[in-house]
Amino acid sequence: MTVEQNVLQQHSQKHQQTLLNQLRDVTGTTDVQLLQQALQASNGDLAEAVAFLTEKNAKVPQQDEATYYQTAQITNDRYISVGSQADTNVIDLTGDDKDDLQRAIALSLEESNRAFRETGITDEEQAISRVLEASIAENKASLKRTHTEVWSDSPNPYDRKRQDNCPVGLKNVGNTCWFSAVIQSLFNLLEFQRLVLHYSPPARMQDLPRNQKEHRNLPFMQELRRLFSLLVGSKRKYVDPSRAVEILKDAFKSSESQQQDVSEFTHKLLDWLEDAFQIKAEEDREGEKPKNPMVELFYGRFLAVGVLEGKKFENTEMFGQYPLQVNGFKDLHECLEAAMIEGEIESLHSAENSAKSGQEHWFTELPPVLTFELSRFEFNQALGRPEKIHNKLEFPSMLYMDRYMDRNRDITRIKREEIRRLKEHLTVLQQRLERYLSYGSGPKRFPLADVLQYAMEFASSKPVCTSPVEDIDTTAPPGGMTAQLPPPASTGDQPDASVSPEGSSSGLQAQQQQQQQQQQRVSIHKPFTQSRVPPDLPMHPAPRNITDEELRVLEGCLHRWRSEVENDTRDLQASISRIHRTIELMYSDKSMMQVPYRLHAVLVHEGQANAGHYWAYIYDPHHRQWMKYNDISVTKSSWEELVRDSFGGYRNASAYCLMYIDDKKPFLIEEEFDKETGQMLSGLDKLPPDLKEYVEGDNKLFEKEMEEWDALQARKLQQEKLALAAAAASVAAQPMSTEPCPPDNTAPQHDPEYMEQQSPTGDSKHLQEDTQRAISKAAAEHDEKSPEALLNTAMKVEYTRLLRFAQEDTPPERDYRLQHVIVYFIHNQAPKKILERTLLMQFADRNLGFDERCKSIMKVARAKLELIKPDEVNMEEYEMWHQDYRNFRETTVFLLIGLELFLKKSYVEALMYLVYAYQYNKELLVKGPYRGHDEDLIAHYRRECLLKLNEHAAALFETGEETEVNAGLSIMNELVVACIPLLLVDEMEEKDMVAVEDMRNRWCSYLGQEMEPNLQEKLTDFLPKLLDCSTEIKSFHEPPKLPAYSTLELCERYGRVMTSLTLSRTPADGR
Repeated sequence: MTVEQNVLQQHSQKHQQTLLNQLRDVTGTTDVQLLQQALQASNGDLAEAVAFLTEKNAKVPQQDEATYYQTAQITNDRYISVGSQADTNVIDLTGDDKDDLQRAIALSLEESNRAFRETGITDEEQAISRVLEASIAENKASLKRTHTEVWSDSPNPYDRKRQDNCPVGLKNVGNTCWFSAVIQSLFNLLEFQRLVLHYSPPARMQDLPRNQKEHRNLPFMQELRRLFSLLVGSKRKYVDPSRAVEILKDAFKSSESQQQDVSEFTHKLLDWLEDAFQIKAEEDREGEKPKNPMVELFYGRFLAVGVLEGKKFENTEMFGQYPLQVNGFKDLHECLEAAMIEGEIESLHSAENSAKSGQEHWFTELPPVLTFELSRFEFNQALGRPEKIHNKLEFPSMLYMDRYMDRNRDITRIKREEIRRLKEHLTVLQQRLERYLSYGSGPKRFPLADVLQYAMEFASSKPVCTSPVEDIDTTAPPGGMTAQLPPPASTGDQPDASVSPEGSSSGLQAQQQQQQQQQQRVSIHKPFTQSRVPPDLPMHPAPRNITDEELRVLEGCLHRWRSEVENDTRDLQASISRIHRTIELMYSDKSMMQVPYRLHAVLVHEGQANAGHYWAYIYDPHHRQWMKYNDISVTKSSWEELVRDSFGGYRNASAYCLMYIDDKKPFLIEEEFDKETGQMLSGLDKLPPDLKEYVEGDNKLFEKEMEEWDALQARKLQQEKLALAAAAASVAAQPMSTEPCPPDNTAPQHDPEYMEQQSPTGDSKHLQEDTQRAISKAAAEHDEKSPEALLNTAMKVEYTRLLRFAQEDTPPERDYRLQHVIVYFIHNQAPKKILERTLLMQFADRNLGFDERCKSIMKVARAKLELIKPDEVNMEEYEMWHQDYRNFRETTVFLLIGLELFLKKSYVEALMYLVYAYQYNKELLVKGPYRGHDEDLIAHYRRECLLKLNEHAAALFETGEETEVNAGLSIMNELVVACIPLLLVDEMEEKDMVAVEDMRNRWCSYLGQEMEPNLQEKLTDFLPKLLDCSTEIKSFHEPPKLPAYSTLELCERYGRVMTSLTLSRTPADGR
């Protein structure tokens, strides 16, 4: 069989598997034999097959069972039959015997077949076209967005610059995270990477392509080469794959939109690559059987072994991506075991005969790259929509395939039989153990050992009284009745004879009379006293009458029985553990560990069946490190993170595709070496000349972009310097002092606003009062001292006061760092020279005062400033410290306004203030723990604000009103979704992660609800943005403008808001 025939056969096999998968998803039927029968009965028409399976009271068609076992002999006839049904096969949708769901399914399937007949394009290709068109449309729309929106690139090219040799990401150009995940997984297969990079187009490519495949595949191959070359040598942090996606879109024509199945895209991608290499292989080897590297890399073969009416058959089939069902299995080996046996080989009884039937698959040749598709979506017939399976499925990092190989068929069958026998025995033991652990016949059951222990405790309990109803009147009905008989006799030890109607003194007669009266008595109902527990009831249940001998015998029996039950339980548990261990080690001998496959990549989906986000975990064997490829973000990861996100059962994320590579074929991941020097090739050296030139050109464009950015920033800086110089000149021209200003080289060009102001108001007035108090205190102590001595003393007095503030342990509402810059500097251990110059600046204020003493001290301080040499105080460091303090005050204002708005429930306005407060505060805390505010506090209110907005937006969406729905989605898109990367960037913040999951789950819950089509469309368009797990912080809204606050006003307002939080704040637990 030639490679071309193999390819054709493989196409037909994959198409039949696609038909089976579609039929299984639509109908929910998992019986493979029944699905095959339905396809045979309908001659490959999916609509008729659905009608066959879903019609009420449908009968099984009479057909030859042999058709089921001949799947290996499928030819292109099956493929052609889907698209060549006559128009007479159109299903009548007007009948009353079909429900709405069935008619809709039938109509959809018939439309797909009609489209194929008319255009020659399969519905699979149309589906890919639809999602690609949606992606391109989204990309074009994104180009119209302003740079302040979250989906745009950062205007600063340095934010997009690649760091060292970090892997390059792929930009999401509009719902194309699936494209990024698949492409990155393939690119990191170095052998595949080399094949693509060194692919040379056929010589006839310059001419008009001969057919549609060449017209589509060869240009796509060229774009893929360029994309791979950028991933190798680009200086950008991420690259744009739009041109490759454009070609995919242009390959198909469709006007509708439909959610794309990523596994189908992967199938098609490999098909196109296979076709491109096949064209080249045919040209290179004229007259010979061409070898297709894609086939050799990704395709294997298995043997279908079956039994029909006692007759055996064997057929060889080709496979690429191997599909596996997830539902009902706990690990990958269980999935494989089930997939290798299609319909268990068992006896099928009929009216005429009894025969064995079934088939097994045995791999005869495994591909170097072994890919498993995990089917995590199923069609819910009751709800009429697909649903995602979130069940946990474990898979190993090293997979041994020996048990599935044809050469090990005999030994595997023996081991399978042994496992089957052990599992049957295990089931019996587990049932016996369950009877011990859940004893009883009612709805509530308990461990038998505990029941016996409770019985022993009851028997051993000592009663308080002999009867729980002794001396208690019989309870009357709730209505109550008054006694119609004479009062009851006394309750003494002996009846009182005087109460007898006959006045008899006989004790016997009196006792009989008393008993007769008690039988006829109707007690008086006492609602407030009758329900009380009598004082002589026992404190706990206990036997009323039991002899010591009875207790001794009973305790002995119960103790013996309990010991027997505990021993039996332990024996059963030990036996079960041994069987589990035996099953686990069944294939652990060396003879069954000769075909190792190492996990290379895991493609993950997060979300629901209708919408979600994709990313990939890929192993870097050279650094022995798992990497997470999430669109433009490429970060280091770990096996623990992979397990958490890929196994399922945690959040809404789980693996949908596993890519293993043959561990005995290192060429798959080996780097390329220079043949002459023997050195490993890296970067641009790995590229052929044409691609090297292409990447160098793109890098020059990026370097030019950075140069233009640098020039722009330099112009802005020069303009700011000119503006500052003009402001300084304006201040110097004012007649505020007769003293000359210090030279530029001895004083900063622009003093901090909290250190000096033009008029004695606000901050300056407050600072001047502190300074004058220090001078007055120094003068009172040493009145005869010179101005210089007074200055030194006053500076010490002021420093001592501020040092005391810095050392004081104060609550959050009284933060002395806001009152004076020196307190902030002391907290953060600023150099002594910085502290001294800052204090001198305080005493050199020209607005200090008008009395002669203050003026003389001010002159001395200014003279000292002039005498400070540039090498004594690093002015850059001085300015840096004061800039940090300005940033601290600015962060405080952001936090203050954000908290005030939050307390007023103005969450939309509060969010941006809290977001920027957190970001700026985080930057401050990098330099030290006292540089900023409590990070947990800001994170809590930022998180709470997002949760409040999410709830508000969801409430607006639930109204169904167009304006309110749009308002809710606008809040989500512009505020909540834009901020989610800020919460995800630090995955160690579990509270933020939980909050994000809460927000996502709230919107994903709408997928299962009935809603108007326009709402469903809006939700489907919005969810991928919400579920995007990228932690890349892109361009954001500009920070809001801040008002100017004096130090006194800032401290007062900050104190008030922090006090309010102390009184009203809930624990910062995320939600």
